[in-house]
Amino acid sequence: MPILKTDEPICPEGKLACGSGDCIEKELFCNGKPDCKDESDENACTVELDPNRAPDCDTNQCRLPDCFCSADGTRIPGGIEPNQVPQMVTITFNGAVNVDNIDLYEQIFNGNLHNPNGCQIRGTFFVSHKYTNYAAVQELHRKGHEISVFSLTHKDDPQYWSSGSYDDWLAEMAGGRLIIERFANITDASIIGVRAPYLRVGGNKQFEMMADQYFVYDASITAPLGRVPIWPYTLYFRMPHKCNGNAHNCPSRSHPVWEMVMNELDRRDDPTFDESLPGCHVVDSCSNIQTGEQFGRLLRHNFNRHYTTNRAPLGLHFHASWLKSKKEFRDELIKFIEEMLEKNDVYFTSLIQVIQWMQNPTELSQLRDFQEWKQDKCDVKGQPFCSLPNACPLTTRELPGETLRLFTCMECPNNYPWILDPTGEGFNVRK
Repeated sequence: MPILKTDEPICPEGKLACGSGDCIEKELFCNGKPDCKDESDENACTVELDPNRAPDCDTNQCRLPDCFCSADGTRIPGGIEPNQVPQMVTITFNGAVNVDNIDLYEQIFNGNLHNPNGCQIRGTFFVSHKYTNYAAVQELHRKGHEISVFSLTHKDDPQYWSSGSYDDWLAEMAGGRLIIERFANITDASIIGVRAPYLRVGGNKQFEMMADQYFVYDASITAPLGRVPIWPYTLYFRMPHKCNGNAHNCPSRSHPVWEMVMNELDRRDDPTFDESLPGCHVVDSCSNIQTGEQFGRLLRHNFNRHYTTNRAPLGLHFHASWLKSKKEFRDELIKFIEEMLEKNDVYFTSLIQVIQWMQNPTELSQLRDFQEWKQDKCDVKGQPFCSLPNACPLTTRELPGETLRLFTCMECPNNYPWILDPTGEGFNVRK
């Protein structure tokens, strides 16, 4: 281990001691590559120990709209009284968008469910590339849903994500965004969020890449189940909660990125009597939920945990296959949405809409005219851009032996887009 705490300084100012006693520049500690001979400069790099860690929240320096933090993460932006805060509910889906789940998305977001301001309810879709139908993604975007990136390859080795290099994260997330923009024809620079597969956060490397590539938020960090839920925060200052899951690889340094934190859900069947159970952050990982009735209780109990305390946004995060596995799950979710929309203070929003509200906290009485939520895509009608997308049968040298179909309203590329060739225009190789 490095020698970070001593009675008398061992090193000159601006330097710190390796375990061997050698002194090196402070900024070389925890930068992802060993600089001490004994490599001890990379051994104490958690959010609590990194010598270059982000400072504790300072509300004099951290001001909206660009920065938001609080000592324990539970403070309401703008100091608004809880009963004047809209209870935002964010429904997010992870994975490929295709024929297996398009019908489910159309049933939930059928155009008939409206927030109190008259706009249709919104969801956020974290899209992974393989098997995605980009004509369907284009249609979700046209209807005003938010499209974000869930990576290009979705490699099934969790360690690849936890220990990925800057270039890995760049290829996966910026490459994934490039593919979606090109083949779903999304030209309004609205793809600004990422979620790490398996919620395996990539530490400082992931967030350095995000800042360089103008990604606005990450939605992969989980907060442990607490009495009062946590509001999203920016990472200029230190995270307000323990790095709880995520293979403990949360970013320790300061980054100009929002964290749309995933509050764990309380999954106890009867919260008044049951012993405590560990929380779950993606609904499908609440493994004790087996029936529609249990799912309904989970939704209402967790809604009330947010609604009756600080009204931090309630995140409901799904893989479509879980909701499709039992019709009663889907029916229960739609029933819950309809029931909550009977209140005049509940809004089903995308994640970017949460940030828009936090940057300009607005009381319920003024919210019907809140411009950021009323813009061009409030109540979309009309037809899809193309009723018959191209079904491009493509190969790539990166996935030998596979022919994959790419569904898009745009022209077919030469090759199946993949990590070294995200445009599908091909490598410069002689045939």
